[in-house]
Amino acid sequence: MLQCTAIAAVPDMGALVVLTVMNAEPGQAADVPALDDMLLCELGEHDSETEHVAQLWSGEMSAARDLWMFWTDEDTDKGVRRKFRFAELPPCLAVMRTLATGEKEACLLYDRHPAPHSWDVTDPLGDLVAERMKEEVGRERDGDGDEDEGGDEDEGEGGGVTSSG
Repeated sequence: MLQCTAIAAVPDMGALVVLTVMNAEPGQAADVPALDDMLLCELGEHDSETEHVAQLWSGEMSAARDLWMFWTDEDTDKGVRRKFRFAELPPCLAVMRTLATGEKEACLLYDRHPAPHSWDVTDPLGDLVAERMKEEVGRERDGDGDEDEGGDEDEGEGGGVTSSG
């Protein structure tokens, strides 16, 4: 299943208040982590009745709870209004085991999330970016980063090569 493509700006004040309360210990200043400015919904494609959600912050291992931001867009007579809420939730307990290799992959979402689990959600753009970065690192390690790029361009101009997509 493809990943939902909804994005949302993190409401700074709301997030900071929640994080401060989560991390506050009596008599000590709260250690508030840096946050991303924008979040991408981590769920697979879903209907408009299901809230978008993204992990805002991962707690310490002992806490076993993460901060999630949920949001919906509501059409009003004045335009679209975004509503958001924060929830501190435990992680999903589901684990996918591959018997042939013995590998385990934990679901990266929160407990009782709407299906499917994170391992069933694919992000084609993220996969493409990761593959391109891997190729670039490989070229740099092999020492032929600039040479390949020049050679490919020369072959493509006269050879009638077209890209498919």
